[in-house]
Amino acid sequence: MITHSSGNHAQALALAGQLLRIKTVIVMPKNASPAKVTATKGYGAEIVVCGSHPTDREKAVVPLIERYGYTLIHPSNDLDIIAGAGTVAYELIKAVGKLDCVFSPVGGGGLLSGTAIAAKGLLSSSRVIGVEPKNADDAYKSIKAGKIVHANNPNTIADGLRTSLGNNTFRIIRDSVDEIITVSEEEIVDAMQFLWERMKLVVEPSGAVSLAGVLSKQIDLRSERVGIIISGGNIDLTDFFANIRQGMKR
Repeated sequence: MITHSSGNHAQALALAGQLLRIKTVIVMPKNASPAKVTATKGYGAEIVVCGSHPTDREKAVVPLIERYGYTLIHPSNDLDIIAGAGTVAYELIKAVGKLDCVFSPVGGGGLLSGTAIAAKGLLSSSRVIGVEPKNADDAYKSIKAGKIVHANNPNTIADGLRTSLGNNTFRIIRDSVDEIITVSEEEIVDAMQFLWERMKLVVEPSGAVSLAGVLSKQIDLRSERVGIIISGGNIDLTDFFANIRQGMKR
C-alpha cells in the first residue's frame, strides 16, 4: 500500500499495514511534524520525503506506483476512507442523540464529507459546518466558485489541513455541507489552549480548528445542541518539557 499524508492518515495506514503484515509506503512532506513522522515510522512504514508544496506529495506517489505496483489509498478522496471517517459522527450521534449543528475540520475533505453523510443520514435537519484556516481557505473558495480551487502552498499552523479537495470530496461537500467558515491562526491556538486547559485534551491545531469555528461565534448557536469533531493529537512536546526542566534548574 502507498499513500501521501502529513500525519494522521499516514499513521492510520501504517498501523493497518503492520496489523495486516502488508508493506506500507508513506510519502510525507519535508515540513511534516517530527512527531507525526516518528509515529508513522514506529508503526513500521517506509517514509519517502517530498517537497512541501501540497502538489508535491501526489507527484511523488506516481513514479513509485508505476515502478513497484503499489496500491494507492488516498488520504481523503477515497470513498472507503470517507465512509470510515463518517463513523466518527455516526458514533457521536448514536451516543448523544439529536444535534442541531455539527462542526468538522476540512482540509482534503474526507472527514467533513464523512461527517456530512453520517449526520444528514441520521439527522436530516441538522446543519453541518466545515471549518478551515483563513491561511488555507481553498475549500471555502472552491464552494464559492463552484469548482475546485487548489491550495497554493498555504502557511498555516494547521499542517493537516493544507491539502486541496478532490473530485469526490468536493461533490459531497457541495451537496451536503451547509457552510464553510474560516478562522485565524490566533483563533486556532486559542481553541487549542481551551482544550488543553479546560478539558485536559492534547489536540493539534488541525483538530482544534472545529472548536475555533464554534468559539468564533460566526454561527448563531443559541439554544442549539452542537457536536464538534476533534481529530488529531500529534503535538511535539519536546520544547514544552525542556522548558519545564530548565525551570527546575533555576
